[in-house]
Amino acid sequence: MDKTGTLTEGVFKVQEVIIKDNFDKNQLLQIVNALESKSTHPVATAIHEYVGPIDYSIDIQNIEEIAGYGLSATIEGEEILIGNFKLLEKKGITYDIDPSQIVYTVLAIAYAGQFVGYITIADSIKSDASMAIQQLHKLGVKTTMLSGDKNTVVQYVAQQIGISKAFGDLLPEDKVNQVKAIKTQHERVAFVGDGVNDAPVIALSDAGIAMGGLGSDATIETADIVIQDDKPSKIATAIIIGKETKRIVWQNITMAFVVKAFVLILGAGGLATMWEAVFADVGVALLAILNAIRIQRMKFQ
Repeated sequence: MDKTGTLTEGVFKVQEVIIKDNFDKNQLLQIVNALESKSTHPVATAIHEYVGPIDYSIDIQNIEEIAGYGLSATIEGEEILIGNFKLLEKKGITYDIDPSQIVYTVLAIAYAGQFVGYITIADSIKSDASMAIQQLHKLGVKTTMLSGDKNTVVQYVAQQIGISKAFGDLLPEDKVNQVKAIKTQHERVAFVGDGVNDAPVIALSDAGIAMGGLGSDATIETADIVIQDDKPSKIATAIIIGKETKRIVWQNITMAFVVKAFVLILGAGGLATMWEAVFADVGVALLAILNAIRIQRMKFQ
């Protein structure tokens, strides 16, 4: 499963803003705010809430959202980058801090080929996330977190809610490779996510589950199952419903074969009448329907 928006609220809040002294902090934050307005990532909402109204007079050109990295654009002929530190490394920009020492999610900023500073952002764990993981473990499901967020943040969240394995700093293709590696061990995989970056791995998994409230359209359309209220505890509920449905289906199949085989044997011996034959056909179908609608009265919470 993914982390942000799946096991955490996906509602970030700015914790700290560190900008180098030779740059105008307020002006830079206005630029960051204007650029983030072009993104659907939950981080953008945190920036908007912290900075305030967007200054639409800022002329931003060549905006590009780089999946798994962040945003790039051009302002007054100079490139501005906002994203993780992998984005800076990708563009060959050096920085003088150690991101691994910062516990929170970090949004790095670079302008005109220089590292300008960073913004730290924190997310909160969903209230039912820990319970959801416990329920899955009781059902015999192994849990693994695959996230593009900082590894320190990912490991912290995993420890808090009891996730078995957790991997951070992953690009979309890294998530795909992780799922492929699990499937090579002859394991069946269900993946739960909400962001557009999760769509490829949801498509690859045996069962794709999307968080429908905050989820992107691409992820929701790709998924086999959609959780409308974004509660991770509903993952276990979906599994239980699936198991109960499968049990009832097999009950109906078994009942149909047994009754039809019994009537067939009676017919071969000349003991079955037309009424037994009608019951073996229409009667069994009616019993199967009555047995199936029991699931509507079952409680799964």
